[in-house]
Amino acid sequence: MSAGKRLLLVEDERSLLMLVGDALEDTGFDVVPAHDGVQAMARLQDEGGFDYVVSDISMPGGISGFDIAEHVLASESQARIVLVSGLARGQLPPLPAGVTFLPKPYRISQLLDVLG
Repeated sequence: MSAGKRLLLVEDERSLLMLVGDALEDTGFDVVPAHDGVQAMARLQDEGGFDYVVSDISMPGGISGFDIAEHVLASESQARIVLVSGLARGQLPPLPAGVTFLPKPYRISQLLDVLG
């Protein structure tokens, strides 16, 4: 399935970052955590080569999930991007092409389905 696939997980709620990261690792993903958009951008620039990027949309630090998605689309076009938010889809700006939205709260099984 997804064994060995590198996944950047961006979530500012630390308990959720750990919970989701552990669950994804248990299913075979190589998870690289980031606690905000600033750290995520640094990981993208320093490490690169991610197969998947899962990011919260609203985070502190001035870099949103939308910013991360735009950066990934510009530099790592093969990566599958999933943006998550507690806001309703209608409350958000349009998603960039090729980006999937997953509403919070979500089940790990829902995230796995979206990741394919």
